[in-house]
Amino acid sequence: MQRFETVGHARPVALVQPGTDLTAPLAPSVAVEADVTGPGPLSLSLVSGDVTLTGTYDGTLGLTVTTGSRTTRHQSRRSGRPESAVTTVGLALTGTHLSVLTREAAEPDGGWTVRGRVDLLERVDTRDEAWLAGLTHGSTGAVGEVRAGAFGQLGLRDLRLVSHADGAPWREAGPDGERVLLTATSAGPGFFDTAHTSVWSLDPRSLTLEHRSDLFFRRSDRPGVFGDHASHLLRDGDRWLLTTSTWGDFDESATDASVEVTLAESGADLIRGRHVLDTRPLALPTTGLRSVGVWDPHLVRTDGGWLVAYVSASRFFRFHPVLAEGPGLDDLALLGAAADRRATEGPVLTRLGGPGGGWQVLASDGRDGLPGQRRRFPVLDLRPDLAPELRLAEVGALDAPYGTNIPWPTLLEEDDGWLMIGFDGQPHGGRLVGYGSHGRVVFARASS
Repeated sequence: MQRFETVGHARPVALVQPGTDLTAPLAPSVAVEADVTGPGPLSLSLVSGDVTLTGTYDGTLGLTVTTGSRTTRHQSRRSGRPESAVTTVGLALTGTHLSVLTREAAEPDGGWTVRGRVDLLERVDTRDEAWLAGLTHGSTGAVGEVRAGAFGQLGLRDLRLVSHADGAPWREAGPDGERVLLTATSAGPGFFDTAHTSVWSLDPRSLTLEHRSDLFFRRSDRPGVFGDHASHLLRDGDRWLLTTSTWGDFDESATDASVEVTLAESGADLIRGRHVLDTRPLALPTTGLRSVGVWDPHLVRTDGGWLVAYVSASRFFRFHPVLAEGPGLDDLALLGAAADRRATEGPVLTRLGGPGGGWQVLASDGRDGLPGQRRRFPVLDLRPDLAPELRLAEVGALDAPYGTNIPWPTLLEEDDGWLMIGFDGQPHGGRLVGYGSHGRVVFARASS
């Protein structure tokens, strides 16, 4: 391959996903937004049972949470006052987090700024399906047009090609030629538990993205609907398989903090609409490794069964790629690991030598790696002569620009060369969001 050069960026931002409404929402990922017709006061609310969640604007922005007979008010001293004329106010429920946001006249790109945020974990079971089914919205005061529906995204990260089971990208006819599909983590106004999995179409020529679907999950060990993400969607015969990392309720401070991978199987049209999927744990082997969690699964069906690449963490956050193989997804054995790396994730099974070559693992070295393992895209392959924990060894690296965060190195081979689909750590939403609203999609090309 020749050197990859950056050729474009994209960042689709939407508080309310266009084309959706708030009728019986399937997941705790909803929003209301209203055009402002005066200086206030105004309010937007989400209501179910004896719970009322309200965002207010009266010159400053705040949140009011009513659960039964208890009402609390929340306001940020630093971020609650807008910096210029407010054109739109929004209220978003993402996971267990409630946020009030503004669009302001001084924002050149019409972006959203979070002006208040509160975690409802100890007050409301926002993942309860019965509570979600009763959710309605309201507005009062100086509001014009009101839009309510599914929460969209503040950015996209963890992009992967939707594929056939043999690893070939899923392609569809478009008005201007073929398009491919991608799964992504739709970033919310916060860290892991405000995000969810989404599906997008990409025109490889114009580099335009179009939203297709949103995917949420039930788990076998606890009730509720979760916005798990860092996923891989593939078509295996007449069914979809979706492997996902259980980041939707991750809490690093918990004594039993862990991340697992789940598997969903479905005959539904997952690449359109909005879905909640039943899952079961996918046991990914960590034999001989110290492991507190696994994530970032990528699967390929081979003549002998399945290859699965994923990440294992020796502790949070120190992690490295692993490769497993087995005749079935319930019968996997560890082939090798790259335990000599400590900040490498986003593994992708790929054939850089073309369809006739063997499978290799392409990954991403973050900035916290060891010397020589920082801000780069290593190519890993099996070295049977090494110990299992070191057997997944580097055999090369892509010559490609490396931005911020840890961009997954998703590669699409086209007739005129390779397209890399990555992302960076550029945030969106202001200081209250903190880490997690990244990223901006980054495209790079290399000639054949």
